[in-house]
Amino acid sequence: MNLHVTAELDGPITTNPVVREDVVRLVDLKRRFGATPALDGVSLTVQKGEILGIIGRSGAGKSTLIRCLNGLERPDSGEVFIEAREISRLGERDLQPLRRRIGMVFQHFNLLSAKTVEENVALPLKIEGRPRAERLARAAELLQLVGLSEKAQAYPASLSGGQKQRVGIARALAARPALLLSDEATSALDPETTRSILALLKDINARLGLTILLITHEMEVIRSIADRVAVIDAGRIVEEGAVWQVFANPKSEITRSLLGAIRPQLPPEIASRLAAGEGAETILRIDVAGQAAHGPLLSDLSAAVPGPFRLVHGGIDHVQRQPVGTLFLSVPGTDAAHLAAVIAFLKDRDARVEVLGHVASPV
Repeated sequence: MNLHVTAELDGPITTNPVVREDVVRLVDLKRRFGATPALDGVSLTVQKGEILGIIGRSGAGKSTLIRCLNGLERPDSGEVFIEAREISRLGERDLQPLRRRIGMVFQHFNLLSAKTVEENVALPLKIEGRPRAERLARAAELLQLVGLSEKAQAYPASLSGGQKQRVGIARALAARPALLLSDEATSALDPETTRSILALLKDINARLGLTILLITHEMEVIRSIADRVAVIDAGRIVEEGAVWQVFANPKSEITRSLLGAIRPQLPPEIASRLAAGEGAETILRIDVAGQAAHGPLLSDLSAAVPGPFRLVHGGIDHVQRQPVGTLFLSVPGTDAAHLAAVIAFLKDRDARVEVLGHVASPV
């Protein structure tokens, strides 16, 4: 079997020990709509220069969270700090200059159809009262950054979806924000265009040191560019950590479910035959990451634990330049001691092992 390895768009792991500044800090944020808690005690931070992905299913609280961040929604309790300033109790007049420190990228672009690309990008500066020459110079600079200089005088109707999102990103950067909020920015795009937009965001993060908070329901978006991930469910952060670590060892059921679309799964023809009790073969799921995934795990297992086993499915991916793998092994026979020795060896190599069940005949 070929083990598929993918490293496209993966960013470096941050090992810099220098204490970093929090651009966003949320403290025990709560917001209810009637009897329904949209946010139920959310606390998290986004550090300067990092990309944090917040992922959850529809209705998990993502939209309410992002509206609290830009001041469009006021929490019932808790605190929202942007660049060390608490904003949840500010009046509209005081919120306006703060909102200029936050750029927004939307799922459906939100471009003004009657204005040119150049005018759309320069709009935040026009609202701010900047001189025309300054606005146009900034728009030209940003259109070059996003690769659309030749479209400055075009109108949104003539652009592709990916081009419209590039304009949206340029516009979000116009006022030189400290924080970029991306609200499902790639959900309306095809896979190839999505990859190009994510690569652009990663490049902007690297070039400008811009802090980015991604709201998404797609784990592939998180895998591609985020440094850390926070999983939200029913208004609570249920899991948080470096992306590769969460991918390697998801703690919550919702995280495992969200990862199901991009991590190897037991083929249906085998899964449908699984049963409890004894059988001709035992099926194991093995999750490995980091150093455990670097070495010849199966070769070492074969040498250390004499007896049969077979790789029936799985592969190794790379997340943040760290190998993360899921393998499915079949261990034939009913020798409990042999099975226990296989499991013990794998666990001793820092692998996470789960007995999925047994099949009555060889797979």
